[in-house]
Amino acid sequence: MIHQRFSGILIAILLLTSLASSGWADQQGRVCWISDGDTISVEGVGVVRLIGIDCPEKVESDRDWHYLRLGSCDWNSLRDVAESARLRVMELCLDKRVRLVTGEQKYDRYGRMLAYVWLPDGRMLNQLMLEEGRAIVYRRFDFTGKEKFLKLEGKARNNRLGMWKNPASRS
Repeated sequence: MIHQRFSGILIAILLLTSLASSGWADQQGRVCWISDGDTISVEGVGVVRLIGIDCPEKVESDRDWHYLRLGSCDWNSLRDVAESARLRVMELCLDKRVRLVTGEQKYDRYGRMLAYVWLPDGRMLNQLMLEEGRAIVYRRFDFTGKEKFLKLEGKARNNRLGMWKNPASRS
């Protein structure tokens, strides 16, 4: 009996080690803070950056040109989009238990966990932010699902959702 329990525990440890070493890990925790539309804090985990998406910053930033170049709303409206994204993430997951699935790269250069965030209702937060036009695809790095994310962004743009409602005029 003790031998069987020990074997079961050993197999579980080996499986988790295998998942972690292959780059994919799965954790859960309660969201305790929302920094912005693409960064949350999870108890027992720390700061988590949503893989594959980028939301406008709370304050004007050099990164604003990325959104404008893609044809999003005007410069001033980006602050409204940033606040809208932050509030939406609060509504969806603050004080709720989420599942985090990391990709091949588990942490970014700032020490934040990089993860796909699964909400209690089974939807992926990363994708939802794109579907609602509150984020763009983070194009600088490749990641699993990038093509699907690009299609979701394109669909939000075509449907004029979120930051795509009043596109900036491009000269």
